[in-house]
Amino acid sequence: MCGIVGILGNHEAAPILVDALRRLEYRGYDSAGIATIDKGRLGRRRAMGKLVNLSDLLMHEPITGKSGIGHTRWATHGAPNVVNAHPHRAKDVAVVHNGIIENYKELRDELTAAGLVFETETDTETVVQLCMSYLDEGMSPIYAAAATIDRLEGAYALCFLFDGEDDLLIAARKGSPLAIGHGDGEMYVGSDALALAPMTDKVTYLDEGDWAVITRNSLEIRDAQGKQVSREMRTIKADASSTDKGIHKHYMMKEITEQPTVLADAIGHYSNAETGAISVPGLDIDFTSVDKITMVACGTAYLACSVAKYWFEQVARIPCEVDVASEFRYREPPMSDKSIALFVSQSGETADTLAALRYCAGKVAKTVAVVNVAESSIARECDISLPIHAGVEIGVASTKAFTCQLVALAAVVISAARARGVLDAKGAQELRDALNSLPGLINQCLTRKNDIDKVTVELAKASDALFLGRGAMYPLALEGALKLKEISYIHAEGYASGELKHGPIALVDEHMPVIVMAPKDALFDKTVSNMQEVMARGGKVLLVTDQQGADAARDGVWKTIVMPPVHDMFAPILYAIPAQLIAYYTAVRKGTDVDQPRNLAKSVTVE
Repeated sequence: MCGIVGILGNHEAAPILVDALRRLEYRGYDSAGIATIDKGRLGRRRAMGKLVNLSDLLMHEPITGKSGIGHTRWATHGAPNVVNAHPHRAKDVAVVHNGIIENYKELRDELTAAGLVFETETDTETVVQLCMSYLDEGMSPIYAAAATIDRLEGAYALCFLFDGEDDLLIAARKGSPLAIGHGDGEMYVGSDALALAPMTDKVTYLDEGDWAVITRNSLEIRDAQGKQVSREMRTIKADASSTDKGIHKHYMMKEITEQPTVLADAIGHYSNAETGAISVPGLDIDFTSVDKITMVACGTAYLACSVAKYWFEQVARIPCEVDVASEFRYREPPMSDKSIALFVSQSGETADTLAALRYCAGKVAKTVAVVNVAESSIARECDISLPIHAGVEIGVASTKAFTCQLVALAAVVISAARARGVLDAKGAQELRDALNSLPGLINQCLTRKNDIDKVTVELAKASDALFLGRGAMYPLALEGALKLKEISYIHAEGYASGELKHGPIALVDEHMPVIVMAPKDALFDKTVSNMQEVMARGGKVLLVTDQQGADAARDGVWKTIVMPPVHDMFAPILYAIPAQLIAYYTAVRKGTDVDQPRNLAKSVTVE
């Protein structure tokens, strides 16, 4: 979750480090810091809060040097304060760390018994103190770092900087991503390639268990067994302009409004260039022999899978189960060698999802990744990787990644249905045409932003909210509730409409807004009866529907947001837009931090 940057450069490192950290702000953080080597000596500056505070500190207390490391910290061990901020330092070594060292208490007790004094309760200080203890024994920096890494248990990405060594960085990766950037007489380290984009497009990704010795003109990588290995250097595409907000106040709104464009890109990728038919490049699966689909994800990606479960079962007629990644491997589910395991993650680095993938590897016929980062760990470790083409997503609350994930999953469903003979050519063409219409329909929806904004005047005053939906709109109700609670801090829950009378209706009163996601489909009349139950108890119903639904619902509805008509299968994609806008405008009215809500991080790379 934290951001790591390292540089062995030919120019002053401090401003470059801060700029690179700024590109990692989307990950979420509560403190930031850098360390540099100047004339052989370590210098360090750290500050609480946003990077602007670190920038201010560096104006008044500058540090110089052309080698350095930087970090944005999201607190795990120890409170968010300057003392616990990274880089951590023990005399001649400084370290930045992402992850959790599981055996830090044992190591700490060992070092304390040896007379070392700790300043913090963090697991990272144990790393730096252990490394320093090896330096005190006379080890070289490289051997001291290697000995330290060998003692660590848990998940980590690490970068070491040593006093007296202005041409040396040691980097290590286990469970958390780390990339090495190659420049012209310069080398870089980053927790993702986006941080390095202005400096280089040549990147080497460390594999699980790798550690690297880096100088300005060399890179030596060793695997977990200490054997020297070679890892491929890749050319990446990371457009620096993609991290600009443009005309928008927040990244989230920028990313909401990008959805017509990125969905068109995603649909284009999953369409045959000659025939226009839906196809999935590289999907080497015999769906006629598949007995089950297992989908695993976290957060919004899990809800995308929950929508796709309806599609796989109704359209492709394949039994499907969906699991929260953090629970999946601990229940140790039996896996069939005729089943497919599908893993969805925006970053491709989500720790729980990656662990679930490793549990399934070798137990199922194929593992499939649906990711936004082509070079991510999940993408590289799956048998098949399907890109979602959402582009860089900076806002912590996922928007365009969610809808693009659904496009990729829909393409898999349609391909599977055709292969199994349960969808004929005419039906496939109907779905293709409906999918192709989505970018235009989303554009229509976006023209109604002001109407949605007006609705949130009252929503922003609420302390609680309910979202209701039926069928594939039920996961969309869960997603709407998640978005609202994520960025506005209003307590919100999503329910299947039919479950209302089994408990949640006890919460309904004149102060409780109930947002109903209900296109005029086969289940609409049942949803109307649930709305009547709410209105009879004084509840305020905000109905999101099409014109037919608005006409049918008639009196008693508090507010209505009218959507363009859409094919039933793809209603969850289109209706995600008002769900996102409701959350966004409510949060803006409440004055919360829309792009970086409290306590949240964009990429959860620790368990």
